[in-house]
Amino acid sequence: MALTALKGDRTLAQLATEHDVHVNQIQTWSKQLRTNMASLFEDGVDKKRDQDAKVKDLQAKIG
Repeated sequence: MALTALKGDRTLAQLATEHDVHVNQIQTWSKQLRTNMASLFEDGVDKKRDQDAKVKDLQAKIG
């Protein structure tokens, strides 16, 4: 819903009515999404690197 709010296709009032949520809650979610959006993608890359390193380490131990 926060992503839909950021797109701006519909007003916050329309979204609030459709989903039975208060406008302030949608604004809070939208602000959190804007603030943390980049970290959603960064964490995946870091986790993948950590996972790859663990796999290589385990493969080296096995043989």
